[in-house]
Amino acid sequence: MLSRIKSYALNGLDGYGVIAEVDIQQGSPNIDIVGLPDAAVKEAKERVRSAVKNSGYFFSPHKITINLAPAHTKKAGPAFDLAIALGALVATEQAGAAHGIPLRYADEYVFLGELSLSGEVRNVNGIMPILISARENGCKKIVIPFGNANEAKYIRGIDVYCVKTLRDAVDIINGTSCIEPIEKSDIILDPKSHAVEDLKYVKGQYSAKRALEIAAAGGHNIIMVGPPGGGKTMLAKCIPGILPDMTEQEALETTKIHSVAGILDSDVGIVASRPFRSPHHTASKIALTGGGANSHPGEVSYAHNGVLFLDELPEYPRGVLEILRQPLEDNVITVSRAAGSVEYPASFMLVASMNPCPCGYHGSALRPCTCTPSQIQKYMSRISGPLLDRIDLHIKVDEVHYNELSSGDLAESSAAVKERVNAARKIQTARYKGTGIFCNARMTSAMIKRYCVLDGKSASALADAYEKLGLSARAYTRILKVARTIADLAGSENIESAHIKEAVMYRSIDKAVQ
Repeated sequence: MLSRIKSYALNGLDGYGVIAEVDIQQGSPNIDIVGLPDAAVKEAKERVRSAVKNSGYFFSPHKITINLAPAHTKKAGPAFDLAIALGALVATEQAGAAHGIPLRYADEYVFLGELSLSGEVRNVNGIMPILISARENGCKKIVIPFGNANEAKYIRGIDVYCVKTLRDAVDIINGTSCIEPIEKSDIILDPKSHAVEDLKYVKGQYSAKRALEIAAAGGHNIIMVGPPGGGKTMLAKCIPGILPDMTEQEALETTKIHSVAGILDSDVGIVASRPFRSPHHTASKIALTGGGANSHPGEVSYAHNGVLFLDELPEYPRGVLEILRQPLEDNVITVSRAAGSVEYPASFMLVASMNPCPCGYHGSALRPCTCTPSQIQKYMSRISGPLLDRIDLHIKVDEVHYNELSSGDLAESSAAVKERVNAARKIQTARYKGTGIFCNARMTSAMIKRYCVLDGKSASALADAYEKLGLSARAYTRILKVARTIADLAGSENIESAHIKEAVMYRSIDKAVQ
């Protein structure tokens, strides 16, 4: 007998329907799974066989052919286990028809879940993007593992049933289940920061802290250059505490990525605060951008709507750094493999730090540098001009003097800075309403022309800096975006010459680093 059970799969963050067709015929006992299954899907036959038997059902000893349609797409992961098991039970009339229920009754549901050998339904990755895609494609009811309930409760417009065992799913097909759709919840964003450090404990570094405020307010990329022990890493760890609150749309976008990657906290079910990712300098290209056999997202996507912190930037391989150029420009990363191309969001704020030379003390007023000019040049050349050009603010972080370190006075707190950042972001949100852009760093050329109009004095200041620093066209637009953010922090509708001059100051180490 032939049965068909609906399931779902993912291509990147986009879901599409899969039909698990199970056909049982007379013949030698054998199970074949077709439809471009990967190793995890092929192993489903052993999980399904044991789960069916240990749940008290009969597993047919005949020839079983399982087709996962459409056959031209690669099927990966264990999420099809539940649909395959139900298909086998319907085909042997142990579900549906055995209770006088028409087989088309099962068509009302989509089934997802990995099966344990005991028949328990285990969590699967990617539930949130699957639910959103299924809803958009007209699905009304979906059955998922109980462990994914917290993730599913934020998606409205589709009835979600959570099951713990294979028997629970069979009861749903038979119409005898007492399981109700899960109740929906509003997204509660975390108002508290997950920051490790607070700016009030950072001694000195006033210009660096000002630059961090501007970067957070406008979503700008920033690099800090200074000797070891100057506080670059501590400053970076303060950034989560001053980032603006997430919107519900941003929370859902970020959660989809973390759900697909399997790094979402199942007890919470939502990414309620901006991510802060800090991969080690030994991270590979695939770890940073994504890829692998199943084209999983990488660190640049995990940091979507948050921060990607690269400590000791020159220590990363040149090839790894260069792949950042596309996501920094386009806010997406395209992962291309033999099986096809997948596009993941990658709109993040890049925060980087580096020493000015191999020994770390070039230009230091406290310790002499032991590097030769050629060593310094070779060290600096590890960062290409095109990559540096895509970083909006370049900050020099100097050593902190003893008097500042020993002082018991606290500086301005992260909470106070965040209030100004939130106020500036509200201005930007209203300015770009309906465009899908939420911060100045993402302005298009048309927006720059419209919102970054300069008077004569401001234009003259920018022209002088452009010639003296030998800036590129990209650096010119970056200065305008930073100046727009500085104006927003000041509550000014127009960009004034003081705003331009401050923005230019944050490009003053262009020549020193290149």
